Amino acid sequence: MVVTTQISSDSACKKLFRNNQRFAAFFNAIMFDGKQAIDYKTLQHQENDQSTFIDEALKEKIDIKRYRDMVKKVSINANLCILAIEHQSAQDTKMALRIAIYDILGYYNQLENGKKIVPTLTIVFYTGEKEWTAPTSLQGMMKDIPTELQGHLNDWKFEVVSLKDIDTSKISDRDMKDCIEMSKEMFAGNYEGLMQNKIINREMMLIAGAFTHTDIKEEDLPEGDEINMCEGMDRLFQRFENQGMEKGETIGFKKGERSGIEKGKREEKQNTLKDLLKVKLGTLSRPLEKQLTNTSLEKLNQLTLNIFNVTNEEDVLKIIN
Repeated sequence: MVVTTQISSDSACKKLFRNNQRFAAFFNAIMFDGKQAIDYKTLQHQENDQSTFIDEALKEKIDIKRYRDMVKKVSINANLCILAIEHQSAQDTKMALRIAIYDILGYYNQLENGKKIVPTLTIVFYTGEKEWTAPTSLQGMMKDIPTELQGHLNDWKFEVVSLKDIDTSKISDRDMKDCIEMSKEMFAGNYEGLMQNKIINREMMLIAGAFTHTDIKEEDLPEGDEINMCEGMDRLFQRFENQGMEKGETIGFKKGERSGIEKGKREEKQNTLKDLLKVKLGTLSRPLEKQLTNTSLEKLNQLTLNIFNVTNEEDVLKIIN
């Protein structure tokens, strides 16, 4: 039976970072500018259930339960610390408070279990398309802070790492690097960037699709753990085109929006046709250039097939209208 269900972006994040080598490569790139300060062999998976009971003055017990996305204990310069990743595909104005609760409960549990408190760092891995503008600290969530209190209030800050801004040259793990680079190309709708003749991890392509809401299904890709990216994208593009013909709709990278793939192919076709028409007709009027910019890929393909029959701009308009 063919599995067609696309994984969620949260599940994709857990799949990506469950691997210790990829987890270490991510933090080495983000925190240490690519220096291999964290050895993936030293990583230990931490239970992400941050449950605890906190005794109040009235002896009531309040059950506070929170779950992190990914938590691992690592050794940095022989010092133990805890690194955590929270995935966000959308902005959350309460994120600073959530992370403060996660971290504080972690410290509380360490003390309750008779352990020494070890440093905890939580990074938000953001896979949204728009720039993160939500508060990145507790004080950032506060509307008005009296001047007299400024500099005295406790704060809780966190770092947001946007997938679109990651410098992949600093990532040592090939799979992690490929996944992020593919995601960037999908966000940009860059057809050429995705048609590289290179071998990639099949799972990384599915994860990139989940991060960017690209409709990639298991059956779109060749069999095997390692696949040719160009072949995989060819199959994907073919399904998009087939579904578009069957349903009369554009299917592509972003649900409810113009397909990134369609857009890339259409722009490439437009530029080629404009150059050909300028050679054939000598000039190209601005109104016609503008109309070509808004012409569908199907009409542009028809124009390509009839390019030799075009003798003036009226012939072009008859084909694309």
